[in-house]
Amino acid sequence: MNEKYDPIKDKYTMYGAEFSLYSGKVRSYLRKKGIPFVERLSDIKAFKNFIIPRTGVKFIPVVQTSKNIVIQDTTDIIDTLEVKFPKNPVYPDTPKQKLTALLLEVYGDEWLLIPAMHYRWNYPKENMPFIYQEFGRTILPNYIKFIQRIAGKIIGNKFKSFVPKLGITTKSIPAIEKSYTQLLADLNTHFSKHKYLLGNFPSIADFGMIAPMYAHLYRDPYPGYIMKTQAPHLALWVERMMSDSIAIGDFLPYDDVPESIDVVLKRMATEQIPVLIDTAKLLHEWYDLNPNDDIPRMLGTHQFKIAETIEERAVIPYSLWMWQRPYDYYHSLHEEQRLLLKHWLEEIGLYHALNIPIKTRVKRLNNFLLIDNFT
Repeated sequence: MNEKYDPIKDKYTMYGAEFSLYSGKVRSYLRKKGIPFVERLSDIKAFKNFIIPRTGVKFIPVVQTSKNIVIQDTTDIIDTLEVKFPKNPVYPDTPKQKLTALLLEVYGDEWLLIPAMHYRWNYPKENMPFIYQEFGRTILPNYIKFIQRIAGKIIGNKFKSFVPKLGITTKSIPAIEKSYTQLLADLNTHFSKHKYLLGNFPSIADFGMIAPMYAHLYRDPYPGYIMKTQAPHLALWVERMMSDSIAIGDFLPYDDVPESIDVVLKRMATEQIPVLIDTAKLLHEWYDLNPNDDIPRMLGTHQFKIAETIEERAVIPYSLWMWQRPYDYYHSLHEEQRLLLKHWLEEIGLYHALNIPIKTRVKRLNNFLLIDNFT
């Protein structure tokens, strides 16, 4: 193996990038937990010589342990490290807060990708000089800026081509911006009273939400200006999440979830949950017809609704793997615990969704998504 990619004694190595949405999630987690790590740039050589050979996929971030074990996928990374570093867990141990945290991770990881990608790629005058330079500087760090910009544009445009597949079109953009503006206001209200989503310590919800909120919606020029001017308390939370300081504190007492978070969960129930339910249905139908095929990254298209606007978007099976996490946790609770949560879940519009059986489940194995036949 190339010595350049050897593990570091007593430290973790994260391969990521500042402009990368999911790199921000893991970087924030490592910092808030105080886990010793170094970050190595995911340049073109790192992809060719380390990331792809070791993971089989082209995604960042990846984390390499001091024992040379390589972990890909932010949720798997965090769950693996939580076992190694159990002090100050990022998963609450009470039913309502833990379910909330798992739900908001899904919302941040999967649904807020929509405004993140929109605001990055659909404001070219404000963003593109910065974005293309960032892409180029990362993949070709030793080249002159002119060459970096050319390479950055080539790579960046591949990401940009994904935008309409998320349902981001001229028809849906006004609705996406309306929904995001309301979310900014709601989160700004919340963070004017609380340091983190569930109190004075970050949970898995905060790490799911920081993914889109940092690299795209805070750091990119145009959406960053919007957040800092319209939602300054949210911007301060982003800065707190990305700072080097280790998090110290506790979740709210008595399994409390603030009403300001209920508002966010209601938006999730209205916008994202119908997409997740339909994804489960369409995957089940696909599997009936294709029991021996690999799951494609996208499975056709389906409709979604945001702020009264209906548009088409790709069916993304991976989101079902994320949805299974809160779903499975909810069904792991004792009947009495579920009954205590019933009224609250009905109020926020999530009770029905959490009680729809998932007929065809998925799992991750060797960094690929597979049908889970044995659950």
